[in-house]
Amino acid sequence: MGAHAELIKRVTLAIEDPELPRLTPGLTTRISLQVGPEKSSLAVGGGIVALDGADENADVILSAPEGAWEKVMQVPPPATYHSFTAFQLANPEFTLSGSPVAIAQARPALERLFEIVVASPPLVAPKIDRNIEQVTGRYKRVEVGGVEHDIFYEEAGAGTPILFLHTAGADGRQFLPQLSDTGFARTNRLISVDLPFHGRSMPPLTWDGSPYQLTTDLYLTWCTAILDQLVGDRAIVVGGSMGAAMCMVLAAERPERLMGVIAVEPPLKSKGRRNPFQHNVNVHGSLHNSAYVRGIMSPLSPQEERRRASWIYSQGAPGVYPGDLSFYSDEFDGAVVGPKIDAKRTPTVLLSGTYDYSATPADGAALAALIPGSRHVVMEGLGHFPMCENPDYFRSFLQDAIRFVEDNG
Repeated sequence: MGAHAELIKRVTLAIEDPELPRLTPGLTTRISLQVGPEKSSLAVGGGIVALDGADENADVILSAPEGAWEKVMQVPPPATYHSFTAFQLANPEFTLSGSPVAIAQARPALERLFEIVVASPPLVAPKIDRNIEQVTGRYKRVEVGGVEHDIFYEEAGAGTPILFLHTAGADGRQFLPQLSDTGFARTNRLISVDLPFHGRSMPPLTWDGSPYQLTTDLYLTWCTAILDQLVGDRAIVVGGSMGAAMCMVLAAERPERLMGVIAVEPPLKSKGRRNPFQHNVNVHGSLHNSAYVRGIMSPLSPQEERRRASWIYSQGAPGVYPGDLSFYSDEFDGAVVGPKIDAKRTPTVLLSGTYDYSATPADGAALAALIPGSRHVVMEGLGHFPMCENPDYFRSFLQDAIRFVEDNG
């Protein structure tokens, strides 16, 4: 069977997906899929997605040579052939055309469709003993530069403090699998915070309503206050993506407050994460942003976990995700921060997933070269959110990283 026929066969099954009506409310559009010279179209309307011949006047056109589509159909597909947003941002074999608004409005449907098209058996990992009831949540009033912040955090266990920092636009729920892990809780005090403006941490009362924008100095000030006033002791800091970047900033600027850092999906310079429709009145931000991050997850992660991971992004306040990217995509530069880290004083572990085109394994290797004595581990088959998209498979990588920090601290 040729690539076009196989694609249409898989799309035909995918359009029966019960999730699609939730992702397409009020959307009317036509999408053309082109495999070499062969074309097929999808019509979206009234919450229904249907195959509808070949349309030369489609609103969104996605095309690639037959050989590229054959890689999409592989089980599992190679990295950058695994999601719609990967086709758009990271794979030069694909051409995407249409108005930017039309593409942004269609993203939730297309991301979900291709999630089904490339479905592969999930990575097998031992089942982890978890107890969600061991996790408690509470507020702590933290003073930051004379401003009071009501920080929400969740906590479990006792022992070595481990502070978890969430990704851009998300919140501490990303680390619930680790906080509910009974094995980790036996020997560690596990703490996951919602940064101000995120999740259940409200903006301070002094906020004037102007656009939210995170800077390196502000983020560093927040984390220093959290370590001092909430954690109250030297800690291992584990951060994902934006949190990984802050791990490195903390290791460079506040090593006396740390036992070590574990940077999960660390960027070198992540310039490609901005999108004008992350906060735009013409596009449903909750649907768009949750789909945008689905594209950097692994097709080998369990679908139910990926759905939960993207759900967090559907609940961020307007403007917070792009506001975080002011730090993550605009300011942070691993080539500047990395050489400031003394890995002998602050043990540093970098964990990179092979399906992450935002912070690639090559980025992790480049960072490791800038931080002598650091440890870089490539996590085969994982994406940008391993802590919540596939927590069982991720566990062994995190456990080994914690041991490395403890043995070298």
